[in-house]
Parts: sequence; structure tokens; C-alpha cells
Amino acid sequence: MANDIVLNVNREETRLALLESGQLAELYFEKKKDISPVGNIYKGKVVKILPGMQSAFVDLGVGKAAFLHVADVYSNFDYSLFGEDITDVFPPHLVKIEELLQEGQDIIVQVSKDSIGTKGARVTSYITLPGRYLVLMPGVEHIGISRRILEENERTRLKEIVNSIKRPGFGLIVRTASEGCTEEELKKDIEFLMLLWDNIQEKKDKVGAPHILYNDFDIVFRSVRDLLGHSVNRVIIDSKSEFKRVVDFVNTYFPKLISRIELYDSPEPIFDFFGIELEIPKALGRKVWLKSGGYILIDQTEALIAIDVNTGKYVGKVTLEDTILKTNLEAVKEIAYQIRLRNLGGIIIIDFIDMEKEENRKKLFTAFQEAMAKDRAKSTVLQVSELGLIEMTRKRVRESLGRSLCEPCTYCEGKGFVKSPVTVCYEIFRELRKIGSDEKDGRIIVTVHPQVADLFYEEEREGVDEIEKTYSLKLIIKTDKNFHQEYYEITTA
Repeated sequence: MANDIVLNVNREETRLALLESGQLAELYFEKKKDISPVGNIYKGKVVKILPGMQSAFVDLGVGKAAFLHVADVYSNFDYSLFGEDITDVFPPHLVKIEELLQEGQDIIVQVSKDSIGTKGARVTSYITLPGRYLVLMPGVEHIGISRRILEENERTRLKEIVNSIKRPGFGLIVRTASEGCTEEELKKDIEFLMLLWDNIQEKKDKVGAPHILYNDFDIVFRSVRDLLGHSVNRVIIDSKSEFKRVVDFVNTYFPKLISRIELYDSPEPIFDFFGIELEIPKALGRKVWLKSGGYILIDQTEALIAIDVNTGKYVGKVTLEDTILKTNLEAVKEIAYQIRLRNLGGIIIIDFIDMEKEENRKKLFTAFQEAMAKDRAKSTVLQVSELGLIEMTRKRVRESLGRSLCEPCTYCEGKGFVKSPVTVCYEIFRELRKIGSDEKDGRIIVTVHPQVADLFYEEEREGVDEIEKTYSLKLIIKTDKNFHQEYYEITTA
């Protein structure tokens, strides 16, 4: 089976699922009122320099000041923001932050990491504009080619083309999607990117700091730009207006791919039809069962992710070492899958069941490397330690799935998580749309926790009005302070 991108678009949020051979592989949520600034370019103002941390704080005009490390001012360009693995890197330079920046100085920066937990957004002065086939790097005389393009002749061909069309004073990353592209396609991509850069430069000279200069594409256009290609067969969208917007976008920039854009118009919700809705609660759970009867536990802290492997109900048939090896190898595939699905990043410690034989540890390490090969995010995996641990890091650009959909639990003083009122509110909207398709001109009573009710009365009032108008329903919102924040009842009057 081919890979598909499934897009569920509503007034309040857009949900994107990447299916690989029919199985959910990646899942992203973008709330319309809380769109990630990653990729955005700002004319910022340096508000504080911290020599002891070799960092600075930059005011972007969007709340909390962003964090800028000296390496992101002068050296250590990070290619992995776009999911590409590039052969060449720049050498580090030993320069102090106070020699480069001054408080009150204007600076052009791009957001490279979202605000995660208590940390503010991270920015870089290395501006990058991603296109379909290339990434433009103003001010950097460099060409990098994705390692995922394996054929040496193709790498040489692409490098020769890019060298011939590259403008002086600009660098380019040749993305994986460039494989097999014609010179004309690459030229069209670079012309589009140069036009974007010229517009940014023109705006920069007209506005004061802090001010936004460029908004990156939303999740829908990013999915088409970054994912639609050799490995993705279709983009399936359940919104007519969004479908038209995507068709216009693809017709303009990637006309060869227009046949891959499909409109989903079945009455059954799109995430239900593809079996995605049932997988979301599982992706938020702490315990994940393995087919053999073993299980893994996933715990997320501020500093790292801890994953523990247990034999559980599996007792094996031969020896203890054999039982442990089989459990560990089964866990490897599930852990790699869960890391990608939940978008877990930062430091990850995996506590496999300890094995006595060195050859089994090598088998485990090789299996884990192979299982992580499909992941587009950059990761580094260390050998199995004497304690049976695998330590790894994975590039973290945006919040994990759990952090995006949940908030610290007030019922257990922050020791766990519950779905946020916004997430519960949007779940109710989806349930009401299902009910509305079958029942017209009725009265619906929705009983919820007071915090969820407040959203219906205030910020999400437009959503209530939309459902009442679309399905000719009368919604009555009731509160029950004894309800758990995640619990709600929907009844007909």
C-alpha cells in the first residue's frame, strides 16, 4: 500500500495524519488560534545579553523573548530543521556573543524551535527559506545535498545543476524531493524562493523592530511542500474550501502532482473512516502493550523521556535469555513507532531488559537503528550500555503530541496529564457534527466541566453558533462541577 496524508480541517483546528501502508505513522495538530511560529522570520531587538551563557534574548513582539545562542549567530548551521540529512557542515568558530551583539540592536532572526515547556522559542540568524526541491540560505556560500539521495550519479547531476543556477551570495540545500527533477523545475523553485527573499528584504527596510517579516506556510501547505512526493501517493482533504486552496497552490507550483490531491466527501468523519480517531487516545497513554504480552512504559519529564521495557505476561518457551531477547526485539519496533508518532524529542533513555550475551546486545542495537531509519527527524543513538540502556537524542522542533493535546493535571498536582479544556471542547464539536448529520431541528444538551463550559460561552461561541446554524440545532450548555475535566455528556431534549 502507498502512503497517504489525511487532513481533517475545521474552523478551530487542522489535524494531519501521515499513513504508511495504512498505519498511522505521524500525527500533527494546528489550532487556528495558536499557530506555531517555527519558520517565521522577524526583525527583532536584542533586549539582554548573557555572557555567562553565551546567549541573548531577542524581543520578537510576540510575548516571551526568544533565546539566541552564539552558535546560531555565527556558526553551526542546522540543516535538520527541514528533515534533511546533509553531508557537509560548517566548522565551528570561537567567537563571544558580546563581540557580535549589543543590547538594543536590531537583528533579523528565524524561529528554529517552538516554545517547549517553560522554555521560550529558539531563534537563529541563519535565515532559510524552504521550497519544494531546494532550501535557500541567504548570505551562505554553500551547497548541501541530502544523504537520502543515494545514487552517486544523481547527486553529481543535481550538484552541477544547482551550481549553474545558484546566485552569488546564496547557499542551497538540495532536498530529497529533488531526486529526478529537471533543471527547469529547480530553476522555478529558486525563482520563487528569491522572490520571497526580495520581499522580506523590502519589508525589513520599511518596518521597525520588533516586527514579523515572513510567515511560514500553515500545516496544510507545509505537508504538500515537504511530504508530497515519491513516498506519498495522495493528500486527502475533507474541506471543500481547503481542497480548492490546495489545488490552486499545487497547480501554481507543482502541477505534476495535482492528480494526487483528493476531496473526501463521505458523511463519515475522515479520521473515523481511516481508523485514526481510535489511535489518538492510545498515543496519549503511558502503557503500550506488545503482541507477545510484554509492554513498554513511556514517561515524559521536563529534561528527558524515559521508556521502560517489561516482559509482562510473556514467559517464553526456551530460556530466560531467549525470552528477554524476543521481548526486547519486539519492543524495538514499537518504541521507534511511538517515538515518531508522539513526536518525542530531546534526550531519550530506553531501559531494555538486561541481557547477558554481548551478541544479543549488538542485535538489539542494530535492530533499533533499522527501526529508526524511517524517521525524518535527526537522531543520534548510542550503543547499548552495560545496564541494558540505549541513550539517544532526537531533534525537537515542536511540542510532543502529549504536550500539545494535554496540560498538567490539577487533580494530581502535576504528576500526570489530562486533556485540556480546548481539546475536550473540540472533541465535543466533532461529536455534535456527527449527531447533527443524523438529527435536524432538535435540542441538544451538553453537560460539561465548568472550565469547558466557559470556552463554549466565550472563546468558542462562534463554533457553537456555526453548529446550530449548520444543523438547525439548539445547543444548551450545562455545567457540573463534579464532572472530571475530560468527561462530558451529550443528550437530546
